[in-house]
Amino acid sequence: MSDPIDRKGLKSRFWERKSLDQMSPKEWEALCDGCGKCCLNKLEDEDTGEVALTRVACRLFDDTTCRCAQYDIRHQFVPECIVLKPSNLDTHAYWMPETCAYRLLWQGKPLPEWHPLITGDPESVHAAGVSMRLRTVPEFEIDQDDWEDHIIEEPI
Repeated sequence: MSDPIDRKGLKSRFWERKSLDQMSPKEWEALCDGCGKCCLNKLEDEDTGEVALTRVACRLFDDTTCRCAQYDIRHQFVPECIVLKPSNLDTHAYWMPETCAYRLLWQGKPLPEWHPLITGDPESVHAAGVSMRLRTVPEFEIDQDDWEDHIIEEPI
């Protein structure tokens, strides 16, 4: 499958030489590994702040490709969808997936060996068993009161 993220022409291992706020928009987008976990609905415990991942996916999530079906215009359908950027990462990192490149680099950690920027293969995230490919249920099929029944451990 071709990579929907344009990673052509990027300098090798740019993420090791640049801070997140020094990256170009293309470099920033290339950090996405395509796992789809950020598109899952999460439940946050009001008392502890702990975030639980559910397998209930955003209505725009395509779990065969692990991509947003309407990425460029997603805010027309899901106004609350977050546009992650260096300036708001400290606010949102706590609910991002544990394997998320944005979160890992923000924490000063390396990218995992299966990341497409390292392997050169957009399928490596799926081959590693880290993605949500074919593991979700659409949010319009599950009543929000029942999301607790769909809490999962993050595939890492």
